[in-house]
Amino acid sequence: MDGAPKLRAESAPYCCPACDAAEAPGRSFARRYRKARSLSTSSASSCSEFRRTQSLHGPSPVTTFGPKACMLQNPQAVMHIQDPASQRLTWNKPPKSVLVVKKIRDASLLQPFKDLCVFLTEVKDMIVYVEKKVLDDPAISGDENFGAVTKKFCTFREDLDDISNRVDFIICLGGDGTLLYASSLFQDSVPPVMAFHLGSLGFLTPFQFDAFQSQVTQIIEGNAAIILRSRLKVQVFKENWEKKDSSDEKNVILTNGSEEGGRPAMQYQVLNDVVVDRGPSSYLSNVDLFLDGHLITTVQGDGLIVSTPTGSTAYAVAAGASMIHPNVPAIMITPICPHSLSFRPIVVPAGVELKITLSQDARNTAWVSFDGRKRQEICHGDSISITTSCFPVPSICFRDPVNDWFESLGECLHWNVRKKQNHLGSEEEDF
Repeated sequence: MDGAPKLRAESAPYCCPACDAAEAPGRSFARRYRKARSLSTSSASSCSEFRRTQSLHGPSPVTTFGPKACMLQNPQAVMHIQDPASQRLTWNKPPKSVLVVKKIRDASLLQPFKDLCVFLTEVKDMIVYVEKKVLDDPAISGDENFGAVTKKFCTFREDLDDISNRVDFIICLGGDGTLLYASSLFQDSVPPVMAFHLGSLGFLTPFQFDAFQSQVTQIIEGNAAIILRSRLKVQVFKENWEKKDSSDEKNVILTNGSEEGGRPAMQYQVLNDVVVDRGPSSYLSNVDLFLDGHLITTVQGDGLIVSTPTGSTAYAVAAGASMIHPNVPAIMITPICPHSLSFRPIVVPAGVELKITLSQDARNTAWVSFDGRKRQEICHGDSISITTSCFPVPSICFRDPVNDWFESLGECLHWNVRKKQNHLGSEEEDF
């Protein structure tokens, strides 16, 4: 890099061919349950001058097999299989704005947060976005020395302000939950995410904060590998929409609901998993699972987990599922304590449409949550539609997608850790 980073795209934006055909019409009917934007900053005029770039991916794989065979081209395909080693972060223009997401109510993160913000504003001359509730912490608002820095921030509120086109990249300070929260702030395209391990587990947070200045500089210069973590597009169709409590309608998109006879739908972008469970009832959950319109099974047990490859190492693996690398285009279906010994977790191709409804003879309702949030009740007549989203989370790697993932398996989950066998001595016999 010479001087200002040379910023150009090395590959096409991450977007399936059906994005414009399928996603855009839905968004034309979309409306958000948010009040007027209330961004407050002393540099608000300069914020609108910069728009972030889309996340990028490597070249599409070869789809010819031998002299005559080839893959049938499908213009409605949801996503492409990518070579993990080819996914690199580049910029079309130098990044100027950054969203800093900090785990709240954690005193150990106060000093790293202050050090990072001072570096970004005073050294890198970046426009820093911070959620208002973070600055409401007395340890931050009462710091007079740090007050001069906070005056330069752009603040926003989760349920009221839309920052989707104002942020160039994201820095997370906390654990895996902080990354999940950052993902939930963006219902469409997500800026690149750099996550520092300052939480408990840290499976999704590969960076250590000790060398944050050089690492952040490297990202700003566009020199880093990324891994595209696919998300699930989830729509919840309610039979009695008009009776729904309006307090649950925050931060969701209301679509035209063309898939369910014109009914409106709440829409979510989910990074880890969709969990359907029996809630407070003592009865087994009883839900029907459809795949592309065909009933494939009825789930009787404590519930069902539908997860992304990223979510396979979360609740799903605790329920007995396999661990899937995030670059594998797939959706995992895992039962929770099924009342059947033969009900094993299965993996289906990314892009299929799953539908979950209450069985007609179910004794009780079910409950659903999305990445552990927005928990709500599912009654007879309601349905949940799940498919692969066109908008992944581009997570910045410390080394590369393969090494980072296996290091997390070993360090966080202690995968295949055991005491090694002693080697046989020269005088010992091999029995």
